[in-house]
Amino acid sequence: MNAYQINKGGAAGPCCFVVFGANGDLTKRLLVPALYNLAATGLLPENFCIVGVVRRPMEGDTFRQMLVDGLKQFATRPVDQAVADKLFGCVTSVVAQVDDPDSFKDLAKHLEKVEAGRNTGGNRLFYLATPPNGFAPITRLLREVGLSQEEEGGPWRRVIVEKPFGTDLASAQALNRQLLSVLTEDQIYRMDHYLGKETVQNIMILRFANGLFEPIWNRDHIDHVQISVAETVTVERRGAFYDQTGALRDMVPNHLCQLLSLIAMEPPARYAAHSVRSEKAEALAAITQYTPEQAILNSVRSQYGPGIVKDQAVTAYRASQDVNPKSVTPTYTAIKFAIDNWRWAGVPFYLRTGKALAKRKTEIAIQFKDAPIAMFRDTSLSGMGPNTLVLDIQPDEGITLHFNAKVPGPKMDLAGVGMEFKYKDYFEAAASTGYETLIYDCMIGDAMLFQRADGVEAGWSAVQPFLDAWGIAGERGLSTYAAGSEGPAASDIMLARDGRSWRPIG
Repeated sequence: MNAYQINKGGAAGPCCFVVFGANGDLTKRLLVPALYNLAATGLLPENFCIVGVVRRPMEGDTFRQMLVDGLKQFATRPVDQAVADKLFGCVTSVVAQVDDPDSFKDLAKHLEKVEAGRNTGGNRLFYLATPPNGFAPITRLLREVGLSQEEEGGPWRRVIVEKPFGTDLASAQALNRQLLSVLTEDQIYRMDHYLGKETVQNIMILRFANGLFEPIWNRDHIDHVQISVAETVTVERRGAFYDQTGALRDMVPNHLCQLLSLIAMEPPARYAAHSVRSEKAEALAAITQYTPEQAILNSVRSQYGPGIVKDQAVTAYRASQDVNPKSVTPTYTAIKFAIDNWRWAGVPFYLRTGKALAKRKTEIAIQFKDAPIAMFRDTSLSGMGPNTLVLDIQPDEGITLHFNAKVPGPKMDLAGVGMEFKYKDYFEAAASTGYETLIYDCMIGDAMLFQRADGVEAGWSAVQPFLDAWGIAGERGLSTYAAGSEGPAASDIMLARDGRSWRPIG
C-alpha cells in the first residue's frame, strides 16, 4: 500500500478539476504529473474530469496533447500508458477571460455538459494557476454566474490559489477581503507547496507523538532555532518578476513563516484543520513587532555579485536580464525573530534565504542549551559540538540528532557525533511533485495543510516592519555576496553579536 493510502485511505469523491491558466508552465510541470501520480495510486475518483480554462481557443486534441507532452517531460515515475490514457480521456478545454463576463457563462454551460457525462455530482475544484491579479476577478465572476455557490446538502465548490498571496500586509488583507466577499473561508485553499513535503508534515508528529521531545521543546532547553532555505539558482529569466519581489516577499511570509509556525505552535486540541491552523496563526501573531530601528538591527539584505555556482560562471544580479542596474531588491535576507510568549521568551529564531548560494538546502536546526561541563574541566573539549536536532526538508528528507560521545581509546576525548534518519532508508516512497497530497486533501475537504486568512496576515504582519524599514533605508545597508558562497558577511556578523553562528550551507 502506498504512503497516500496509508495516510488518507481511499479515492476522493467525484469531482471536476477546473484549471485556470491551464496552458501555463505550472500545469504542465507540476499539476499534470501530480494528477497522474494520484491516478496511478488509485486516489483519483472514478467519476472525474479535467477542464482547462484558456484565454484563446484550443482544439481538444491540441490541449490534451500539451498535457501528454508535459507528463512525458516532467513525470516523477515511470508512466503506465493505461493509467495515462484514462486520465487524459477525461480532458476538455474552454475559453474564459476575466475581461469578458459572458465567457464565464460559456464556461458554466461547458461544465454542466461535461459534469453530466462524467457523473461528478456537481463537485468542483477550481485551481487558479494564474498571476495573483487574477484571483479576485476570477472568483467574482465564478460567483456571478453561479459556479461557486454552495447550498446545504448540495455539491461542494472549492478554490485553490497559489502564492504569492499579496505583496505586503495591506495587499494581503485586501485580497482576503475580496475573496471572502464571494467565497466562504472553508472554500478557499491557499497553496504553499512546502506544506506538502513529508518532512514538513512530520514536524508535528516528531513534536507531539514523541515523549522524548515535547517536554524539552521550550525556552528552558532550547538555545535558538535556525531556518534556512538556500537555493543555487539565480533569477534566470525571471528578472522582471523578481525585481519587484525579492527574497523577503518571495519566501519569508509564506514558506519560512509556515516552517516557523510548526516549530513554535502550541499543542492543538486535536489533530484537525481548525485546531492546527489556529495554533499556527497564534504562533505567528506572537512574533515581536519591531520598530524601524530594531528591524534594521535584526536583519540583513544583500544581492549576489559575480561568482561560480556549480562550476558555472554567474553574473551579478544587477547585470541580469530585466533587472534594474540600480536595483535595491535583495536576493538574500536574514532575519532574527523573537516570539513574545511563555514558551519561547528569550529564544531567537534566525531565518535566512537566498539565491545563487553554495548549495541547495532547506533545513530547520533546533539547537539545545549546553549542559554544565564543570566535571570535564580537566578534559579536552575541543571536539565537542552543540546538541542539535536538524530537520532536513530538501533535497534529502530526514532528521539528524547531534550529540557528544567519547572517542574510543585510553584518553578521555569527546567528539560530536550524529544519529541520522533518512526517509528513503525506512520507507518506500515513490518520487512526487509535492502537490499530490495538497490536491488530494482539497478534494476530500481537509484544509490542514493550507493557510487560513488569519495565518496569511500574521505572516505578512511579521515581515512588514522590515519592508517599511528597508524602504526608508534605500540602498543604505544593502550588501553583496559572491555567487556560489555561503552568503554575505553581514549575516554572520548578525549572529556573532549574539555569540552564535550559522550552520554551514555547503
